[in-house]
Amino acid sequence: MKKLRFITLSLLVVFMFGSCQNGANNKKAKSITGAGATFPQPFYNKIFKTYTKEKSLLVTYGGIGSGGGIRSLKDMIVDFGASDAFLTDSKLKEMPSDILHIPTCLGAVVAAYNIPNKPELKFTPSLLEGIFMGEIKNWNDQRIKEVNPDISLPDLKITVVYRSDGSGTTFIFSDYMNKVSSKWKERVGKGKALKWPVGIGAKGNPGVAGTISQTEGAIGYIGSEYAFSQGISFASIQNSVGNFIKPSIESVSASASGVLANDTRVSLTNTDAEMGYPISSFTWILVYAEQYYNDRSKDQAKQTKNLLDWIIGEEAQKQTIKVHYAPLPQIAREKAKAILSKITYKGEKL
Repeated sequence: MKKLRFITLSLLVVFMFGSCQNGANNKKAKSITGAGATFPQPFYNKIFKTYTKEKSLLVTYGGIGSGGGIRSLKDMIVDFGASDAFLTDSKLKEMPSDILHIPTCLGAVVAAYNIPNKPELKFTPSLLEGIFMGEIKNWNDQRIKEVNPDISLPDLKITVVYRSDGSGTTFIFSDYMNKVSSKWKERVGKGKALKWPVGIGAKGNPGVAGTISQTEGAIGYIGSEYAFSQGISFASIQNSVGNFIKPSIESVSASASGVLANDTRVSLTNTDAEMGYPISSFTWILVYAEQYYNDRSKDQAKQTKNLLDWIIGEEAQKQTIKVHYAPLPQIAREKAKAILSKITYKGEKL
């Protein structure tokens, strides 16, 4: 009799546990949460507002920088992270589980400045090296004059502004500088956070853009959208074939005209495309390939995948140019679709 009671009680516990598990697994998603890069934030704010309205599912996004987004994903407290720097093989190994990179759009990092009369300047890689390493200290330096002979430059001190937080925008800019300057590669290097030789720090693209706007003589690197929307001057940059290219939808798209890896983890900086803007990049949303973690429901996983599928689709991609980003080329959309097909829940494809 006692044995029968024990078996009955055990079956009841198993049934109750299974019911709880099924309840958790079948729980409907109420919202989708992401965090990370400020570089694509204007685009994300726009499309997530549209998605929330159309699908009646709240999508929230915190622009805390690429580094913060990756940490939040690693800690499994968000549905997705966002970064302008793809994870290296070594960084991928530090994550709790396999990570997928979904490209969402292309953007540019511009050299934005604040000097009187807003002249349209041209910068060579060597000028960028000299300015951001603190070797060119004044706007009327002869080296700037030689590249911009028709412009009257003021006798004004240069103030460099850089990102103080871990940032994909910093990674893109430093990745470019690493390729075009051996001195930069040796002394500064590349990464989401750097030890800067000179300048003042500000948090996020909005912080750097605001500091530049408020500081006469300032120069810094920001996502092109922030320069466009705030009317900040920015330079044309000499690309690898010698052309001075102004950042635009067309020149950013041109930078991605080459071969694209299947996982889309590719650097577009210092492109060899004749009309390509040399400081361009994809920006990515990062998700776990296996979506069952922290008792996530199957619907939460499905809704996350549905959102990502929508982002690379026609409706969302049409919104890129409205906020000064470049849409994904067709080859990138096809690669992204293939990557999304790898998402699983408890080992089964969604």
